[in-house]
Amino acid sequence: MTTESRPFLSVIIPAYNEEARIARSLVAAADYLAALPASAEMIVVDDGSRDGTAAAVEAFGAARAPRPAIRLLRNGRNRGKGYSLKHGVLLSKGEFLLLSDADFSTPIDELPRLLRPVREEGCGIAIGSRALPESRIEVRQPAWRQMMGKCFNLLVRTLTGLPFVDTQCGFKVMRRSQVMPLFRAARVERFAYDVEILYLARKAGVKIAEVPVIWRDAAGSKVNAVRDSLDMLLDIVRVVLRDRRGRYGTPERLAPAPDEGER
Repeated sequence: MTTESRPFLSVIIPAYNEEARIARSLVAAADYLAALPASAEMIVVDDGSRDGTAAAVEAFGAARAPRPAIRLLRNGRNRGKGYSLKHGVLLSKGEFLLLSDADFSTPIDELPRLLRPVREEGCGIAIGSRALPESRIEVRQPAWRQMMGKCFNLLVRTLTGLPFVDTQCGFKVMRRSQVMPLFRAARVERFAYDVEILYLARKAGVKIAEVPVIWRDAAGSKVNAVRDSLDMLLDIVRVVLRDRRGRYGTPERLAPAPDEGER
């Protein structure tokens, strides 16, 4: 693939049973992207939804074409957020990637904040953060979920050595050439994918920025705070053990190939 044929940006959205709100999210994202001077594509990865999510995306894409281009990918069965994002990333075409939750709890017009360090400051990844002093939380989660999130983050930092105060915000920008080897190596299929990618990025020497963002809690989360948090912790332990056993290989194996940007 030549540089000329590649979109500037790929927006990758995992979706599971999002029929009730996916159209609203797609309208806001498509309107924003259509106003950009550079080309963009939207990739929605349907994770085995049992409702009309896929049909809603197809209908929107047919009505909205040609700008931005909208693609629907299907997992066939429910595999998880991590698998869905890996599926979308590996089939993306953009020079830069925006990975966003389907509800856009962080609005898409926060994109320039995260794009700047990746495009201009040598970072391979910029992660949106709800926990920095400059972050603006306009609609908060219930207090018990906030407390669970803080405890989870403390355990993540203890187990992995990652320094970030919020790894789980669903709004991240990446330079495609820097992260393709990381996603090829990734094994986590569910919600702890963020931690695995960031862990592998640090191992490979990829520079990461944590950026304050606006965030609004949205009803309809598919995350079970107790069950999924325990599963995430188990996945994180597996990531660390996998690395210690050499299953991810050397940092050189995770580094971008010299011609990665031309693929």
